[in-house]
Amino acid sequence: MPKKNDQFIKELLKSPEGLMLDFKLHISNPEKLAKTLTAFANTEGGSIVIGVSDKKDLVGIDPEEEIFMVEKASTNYCSPPVPFDFEVFETDVSNGTEELKDIYILKINVGKSTNKHYFKDVTGKNILYKRIYDRTIPTTEQ
Repeated sequence: MPKKNDQFIKELLKSPEGLMLDFKLHISNPEKLAKTLTAFANTEGGSIVIGVSDKKDLVGIDPEEEIFMVEKASTNYCSPPVPFDFEVFETDVSNGTEELKDIYILKINVGKSTNKHYFKDVTGKNILYKRIYDRTIPTTEQ
C-alpha cells in the first residue's frame, strides 16, 4: 500500500543528488539502472527515487511497472543480484489549475553490501561500478 507522507517527500526534494541519493524520472533502461544498483551496493548504499525529475519536479510513475523494472535490472544485469527494498509514496500535485492529482513515487533502498556486485554487460563481461559524488562510475578495482 502506498504511504502518504507529504512532509517526508518535501524533505526528500530538498536533498541534493549525491553519493547516496539519485533521482530518476522513470526506468526506461534496466541495464542503466543495474549500474546504479551495483554502484550503491559497492559504495555506501543509498536510495534511488523514481518519479522525480533532476529539477525535483514530481512527475509520478506506475509503481508496479517500475518495481518490475528494478527487479529485472537486479536479476538480469547484476552479478550477484543486488538486494533492495522499496517504498511507494502517494502525494497530490497541482496541474497548474486548482485541480489536484494523486501521483506515486517509488523509493528504492540499497544497502552497502559486504559482497562485490558487478554489472553484466551484453557480452557477459562483469564490470564493477562505484558511486563517486552523484555519479555512477566503472572502476578497475576487482
